[in-house]
Amino acid sequence: MRRSIFAKIFGGYVLVTVILSGLILAFSFAGIRDFYVDGETESLKNLGTALDTSAIPLVAAGNHLELDRLVKKVGKETHTRITVVAPDGRVLADSETNPENMENHRTRTEVAQALDGNTGRFLRLSGTLKEEMLYIALPMKHEGRIIGVLRLSLFLKQMNDAMNRFRVKIAEITVTILGFSLLIALAFSRSLSRPIKELSAASRKVAGQDFNVRVFLRNHDELKELADSFNSMVSHTRSLFAELTHQKEELTSIISSLQEGLLVLDRNDKLLLSNESFKRLTSGLASEGDFYWEIFREPQFDELIRKVRSSRQNREDEIEFSKRIFLCSATFLESEGEVAVVFHDITQIKNLEQIKTDFVLNVSHELRTPLTAIKGFAETLEEVVEDDEARHYVDIISRNADRLMNIITDLLTLSSLEAKGAQPQFTEVNLKDLAENVLKIFTHPVKEKNLRMTLMADDALPTIEADPFKLEQMFINLVDNAVKYSEQGGIEITLKQAKEGIVIAVKDTGIGIPHDSLARIFERFYVVDKSRSKRMGGTGLGLSIVKHVVMLHHGSIEVDSSVGLGTTFTVTLPEHGSGQSS
Repeated sequence: MRRSIFAKIFGGYVLVTVILSGLILAFSFAGIRDFYVDGETESLKNLGTALDTSAIPLVAAGNHLELDRLVKKVGKETHTRITVVAPDGRVLADSETNPENMENHRTRTEVAQALDGNTGRFLRLSGTLKEEMLYIALPMKHEGRIIGVLRLSLFLKQMNDAMNRFRVKIAEITVTILGFSLLIALAFSRSLSRPIKELSAASRKVAGQDFNVRVFLRNHDELKELADSFNSMVSHTRSLFAELTHQKEELTSIISSLQEGLLVLDRNDKLLLSNESFKRLTSGLASEGDFYWEIFREPQFDELIRKVRSSRQNREDEIEFSKRIFLCSATFLESEGEVAVVFHDITQIKNLEQIKTDFVLNVSHELRTPLTAIKGFAETLEEVVEDDEARHYVDIISRNADRLMNIITDLLTLSSLEAKGAQPQFTEVNLKDLAENVLKIFTHPVKEKNLRMTLMADDALPTIEADPFKLEQMFINLVDNAVKYSEQGGIEITLKQAKEGIVIAVKDTGIGIPHDSLARIFERFYVVDKSRSKRMGGTGLGLSIVKHVVMLHHGSIEVDSSVGLGTTFTVTLPEHGSGQSS
């Protein structure tokens, strides 16, 4: 059950006040009674001391009759009961009763204490008079020995009556004080709980997005500081909320205006957010809270989401649905385990790529026939022309025809690598044997330029799953570049196994590549030294072919070069079938 802070504070004050009042009453009553009893005890002791002077000689003389008359007289005058007890417990005289009719008092507590030489004191009901009495017993000494006990007793009825009247008076005073205390506690509790109630009510309004509420207190204490801090916080929160609302509206506007489709999935693969472009893409079926597979079913998209969640890394893939091609960029949001996917419509780009590829293929095929004819006629002219000048021109025709044929061959190779659905033909490949066969092709060019060529391979180099024909093309292009651009030194091919896979390094001591050209060397038709490339018959397509071969095998390629010192191409290929395209 909910209890207000006022009830807690006031209830606490009431409880403490009542407990303290009860304790004060209990201890005060006990203290006053003890004080009264102590006073009566001293009076009885003084009376007994005064009586000893007359009583001791009578006890010593054995004049018990005169002793009895004495104690009766003194007892009547002082309203005190006086009893004289012999050491053996017999009552010798008593101011109220005939001593012969009284029982032995040897075992009475106060008598036993006095017989031990002490002042005895005890409170109890009188066995004879059946009333509560205070007993004081004094030892009666004669010639150094105890000859009896003088016991004086006082009825406590009057004291008890007075104490009862006193208790009533004290209780009335206590109740009055308690009432005033509770009134003060009530006022204090209200003054303490009222600001807290105001702050609580204001907090509820702020929770309901009412940022105009303020709390003003007249107190000059910590609650006033709290109220001022609360007002400052609300003002700051209002500014932040307005700013966040503005930013949210801007973000919503930007997301809605994006031409690309945007989709955000929560950790359970439910739609958390989607923009208008994505809703148009799904014909308006997208709705927050639905599972994405309820809207569209594409195995490639399922696989993309699965890979992003398992690897917790960003990925992208080309996915076709609704008769269009989209580049889907999926980003893993670490904080909430969500996935954001952006759909870039690349249908037109893909169509243009296809048109370009078809154009290149058609032109290459169409040029092959006339170039073959030109090459054939040029070779015939070389045999029949005797004039040196004419032979020079025929040689130029032949060399350029060869260059064009090389370009067409490389273009056809590159087009086949880029073709949609191009799949490497994977088999077990021994890289060392493959490299040795490629190096045999360059034996003559290496000897002509007086270069050295070495192959270093790990003894335990494993076989890999790869396309041997395409890897051969890669080796040929890399070694061909190394030989063409090296005038001295040599070419070094290294094959070794690493944690990432098989590492292939082709290092030369050639002219090197300028730093500003490194980023473009894998572009088709890009050559660093155009005059040298034309002189050596380069097409500018070799490194593009190398890059596409590495990509088909899901490997990586890096280049490190310094002008005048040489170049190193490093290719890393996976050992197993992970290179197979999906």
